[in-house]
Amino acid sequence: MSSTTAAQPVVLEQQSRAGDPRWVRPAFLGLLLATAVLYLWDLSASGWANQFYSAAVQAGTKSWEAMFYGSSDAANFITVDKPPASLWVMEVSTRIFGVHSWSVLAPQALEGVATVAVVYAAVRRRFSAQAGLVAGAALALTPVAALMFRFNNPDPLLALLLTLAGYAVLRAQEQARTRWLVLAGACVGFAFLTKTLQAFLILPALGSTYLAFAPTGMWRRIRQVLLALVVLVISGGWWVAIVQLTPAAYRPYIGGSQHNSFLELTFGYNGFGRLDGSETGSVGGGGGGAGGATGMWGSTGLTRLFSDDMGGQIAWLLPAALLLLAAGLWLTRRLPRVDPRRAAFVLWGLALVTTFLTFSLMKGIFHPYYNVALAPYIAILVGMGSALLWEQRRTWFASVALAVVTGVTAVWSYTLLERSSDWYPWLRYAVLIGGMLAALGLVVAGRLPNGFARPLAALGLAAALAGPGAYTLQTVGTAHTGSLPSAGPTVSGGGFGGGGGGGFGGGGGGGVALAAGSAAAGSAAGPAARAHRRPVAARAAPATSPAPATSPAAAPRPAGARPAAETPAAVRVAASAAAWVAAVSARCSTAPTPARPSPHC
Repeated sequence: MSSTTAAQPVVLEQQSRAGDPRWVRPAFLGLLLATAVLYLWDLSASGWANQFYSAAVQAGTKSWEAMFYGSSDAANFITVDKPPASLWVMEVSTRIFGVHSWSVLAPQALEGVATVAVVYAAVRRRFSAQAGLVAGAALALTPVAALMFRFNNPDPLLALLLTLAGYAVLRAQEQARTRWLVLAGACVGFAFLTKTLQAFLILPALGSTYLAFAPTGMWRRIRQVLLALVVLVISGGWWVAIVQLTPAAYRPYIGGSQHNSFLELTFGYNGFGRLDGSETGSVGGGGGGAGGATGMWGSTGLTRLFSDDMGGQIAWLLPAALLLLAAGLWLTRRLPRVDPRRAAFVLWGLALVTTFLTFSLMKGIFHPYYNVALAPYIAILVGMGSALLWEQRRTWFASVALAVVTGVTAVWSYTLLERSSDWYPWLRYAVLIGGMLAALGLVVAGRLPNGFARPLAALGLAAALAGPGAYTLQTVGTAHTGSLPSAGPTVSGGGFGGGGGGGFGGGGGGGVALAAGSAAAGSAAGPAARAHRRPVAARAAPATSPAPATSPAAAPRPAGARPAAETPAAVRVAASAAAWVAAVSARCSTAPTPARPSPHC
């Protein structure tokens, strides 16, 4: 029974691809090309984007040791406040093409194109090419995705790896194939090396989906999942083991930790402290209590991601995704246990709900751009759910559900656009009118000929994507720098809590002004940590190195001096790292020891 049931979806998939219209492959390649153009267009306008990470990338091109540890400076004095996987990708690029803004930012843009391809493949495999194209376009036109896939934070690589992990588990579920499950474990492991514990938010969805729906015996499912966990630990833990087992005197200080420990950084500042707001080493106070209290990092509660600061970043299709998830689970409730469509709804739905609840209720450091992790899940659910309802539109449930989803999305898009009332004010009316007309028509779509029903569906899709698409184009046309980028135009009622700090797994501050103090650098090391730093001799910055108190952009420029924009790229990035190292090194007060000729800082 299990082998027959598992093989059937794959055979159907092969047959459907063989009978695809000629336009499918060109349309898919066109989607990828359009995404690449969108994410690579005028990429260097953002300069070094987050200079905190750009400085680390520049350091990694000068020192293999700095590259391995993810150090902020070539002298290997201190690391950034996250593991270095995302830096490795950028450092490979800059070692090949040289250190400039384009070589630093292009890898993230290509990661965005790859994520769109994985989203398409995940939806296409169980539904239709049209559904895959809708999902891919929905992801490409999500404002926060366009923002972060053109930025050098770790979030783009994290989004790609977690989406690939979900796709691999669903491939494993089809025929209980161990190798796909092992690939999923490796993806999550490297996602941990990208942004620590945030990578594990998808684990409940991956594990429960395979254990519940794989077409094989329970004990074999358990053994396969345990094997995948072993691979996860190995792929995510090898670097951690090396760092923890290396004596502190022979490696850089772990930025963001209080006692020079990566495990402390992982479970404290970058881990559970983000959930309850007790992160030690934070650059500011935690958020408010659950249920809507407000703190430095904004209000918590189930409406958090729909707020003024968050809504325009990620929430355009979030209500539609939740409604389509519910409809998809209802329509697939009576299918066989191993049905791949139901498994897909459960996996991506659990991934969305788990991440949504975590982001909504966490009290610690939180910024709008973290929501890029939700973008692939939302896009996939929109593609799958709309395709399933369209297939069954001749039933009243499906046609009414399509109409409700379309109408809700139109009203919500109008609300989001109204928050930027002076920005193309006609657009919100066009979206509302088009969406409501499509919703009214979709109520009876099952009774209409395809020649009438399909234009209604196209109108509803255009209305749903017009708002986020416009925000995305505005985002692409705007330069973004520093540690707190935001997508879209200015909204009324904005003003999210300020401060540096990074992702759920950290994220340092940005800019040369970080040299003024260690707190803004994202490390915020405590007194005990400063008393036990042991950089090697070459890591000590010269005592005469100045620590600028202000950003170079704010300082007066002597007559005849070149403006900052004309300063050579390597010089500007190196200055960021060198100035920060100088500021931290200034605290050194103990003389070198005979055994280790370097200061204790």
